[in-house]
Amino acid sequence: MNFDSSSSSKRVPTVKVVLLWWSFWSLLVVLGLALGQWQWQRAAEKEAYLAALAAAPTLESPQASPPDGATLILEGQYQVDETRYLDNRTHEGQLGVAVLTPFQGHDGRRWLIERGFLPTGVSREAPTVDTPEGTVRLTGQWQSDGERAPLFGDNQEGVRLQRIQLDAWEAAGGFAQSGWLHLEEGPGMLSPWWEPSVLPPSRHLGYAVQWWGLSAAALVVMLLGGRRLRRARLANKHAPTHADASAQQES
Repeated sequence: MNFDSSSSSKRVPTVKVVLLWWSFWSLLVVLGLALGQWQWQRAAEKEAYLAALAAAPTLESPQASPPDGATLILEGQYQVDETRYLDNRTHEGQLGVAVLTPFQGHDGRRWLIERGFLPTGVSREAPTVDTPEGTVRLTGQWQSDGERAPLFGDNQEGVRLQRIQLDAWEAAGGFAQSGWLHLEEGPGMLSPWWEPSVLPPSRHLGYAVQWWGLSAAALVVMLLGGRRLRRARLANKHAPTHADASAQQES
C-alpha cells in the first residue's frame, strides 16, 4: 500500500499564511477598538455641546462674539436690497429657499438674519419676499460661522446662494460678528426650518458599542482560527514522512 503525503501537505498552512492570518485579524481588532473609542469621545463632545447650547445666555446687541446657541435681541432696520436666498432647502415636503437679509442695528453694526423658509417650488426665477420697513425688534438663536467642506463651483447665482458665506455681502460692508441669527420672533419672520444638525450622544454611544462588538468578534475569530492553524502545523510535524512510509512497507 503506497502512502502519498502530497495531498495532506498542501493543506498544511505555511509560516507566511499564519503571519498573514494573525496580522489581518489583529488589524481588525485594533481598528474596531480605535473607532469605538473615537465614537465614545464624540458622544462626550456632543454632550458638552448640547449642554453649552442649553446654558447659552440671552444677549441684547452684544459687542463681543456671542456663543453658539445664544439668544440675541436686536433692534434696527432690515436692509431690504441686500436680501439673498439660500437655495435648495426643503421643509414639510416643499422645495424652496431660506431668506437671508442683513440687518443694521441702531449703533450702525450689521447682522445677518436667517428669516425662515420661503416655498418656491421648482421655479428658477429670482425669489421675492415682503420685508418690513422701519425699526423692528428681533429675537433669534445665534449660529457662528465655522469651517466647512470645500465648495466646488460658484456659490452665488444671481440672488441665490448654495450655502451661507458672509463674503456674498462683502460689497455692502462687513458684519458685526462672523455668523448669523436664526429668527425666532419678530417682524419679517417666515416658517422656521433650521435646527442644529447634531447627532444625539446616544447615537454615538451606540456606534461605539457596535465597533467594540465587531472588535470582539474579530478577536474570537482570530483566536479560533489561530488555534486551528497551530493544530494543523503540529499534526503535519508529527505525521510520517514518505521515507518513513516506504520503510514501513519494506519491513
